Amino acid sequence: MLYDQVVEATQAIQKKTPIKPVLAIILGSGLGDLVTEIRNAVAIPYEEIPHFAQSTVVGHAGRLLLGTLEDVPVVVMQGRFHLYEGHEPALTTLPVRVMRLLGAETLIVSNAAGGINPAYQPGHFMLLRDHIYFPGLAGASPLVGAHDERLGARFPAVAKAYDAELRAIARRVAQEHSDITLHEGVYSMVAGPSYETPAELNFLRIIGSDAVGMSTAPEVIVARQVGMRVLGFSLITNTATGNETEEVNHAEVLSTADAVRTKFAHLVMGVVKAIGTQS
Repeated sequence: MLYDQVVEATQAIQKKTPIKPVLAIILGSGLGDLVTEIRNAVAIPYEEIPHFAQSTVVGHAGRLLLGTLEDVPVVVMQGRFHLYEGHEPALTTLPVRVMRLLGAETLIVSNAAGGINPAYQPGHFMLLRDHIYFPGLAGASPLVGAHDERLGARFPAVAKAYDAELRAIARRVAQEHSDITLHEGVYSMVAGPSYETPAELNFLRIIGSDAVGMSTAPEVIVARQVGMRVLGFSLITNTATGNETEEVNHAEVLSTADAVRTKFAHLVMGVVKAIGTQS
């Protein structure tokens, strides 16, 4: 049973550290350098946590870290699991349930994404206001299957998945850093791992997408099911308007992430500090 797996994973982590996090962070492709700012960190490789999958993608270190960030107890996934790695949706989101059971009440989720909106340029950030979860609409939801009430509501509402108050905090933090460009828009998740065709990108733009990626939405749905507040960021690593003359590749994604890792750290740390002040 999924609930039993969550409990077993949580207990294994608790045996390694007494830290009780109040905030969880999932770091997307190439954004793992934020972990250098975590104090008194205990790092646990995923292979040491029962029922966790293994990260197989370059740019995802595959570790869970617990410590403090801006004096706030946190649990951080340095790398996530994706549908395109062959994992079932319930498995890709199991860590969210574990982080909630560890004590985290808020989730900050990040990803690398292509900028469909022509105003978005590589190195910019997008604050997620909403999402379109294509695999989920087609049946690949982490909530599909036999329901266990211990995991949350059978039909969780996600109309306001991305917390308005947290988004306001993020905007204020970004305004304090003149070198950070923060947009706000709609993230569309596709399954991948192939990048989109020009026709697909044109379709995504027509239906209201501002950025596209291959993760995040399942984690957000589960976070809302278990009652977590959610804040989401996309790092725009490449333009994806459908008019590009050069084809995107994963090396380009990681290169862009590397170039703005300090900006990303400042943005997230500012938000974490503000959340900690409110507690």
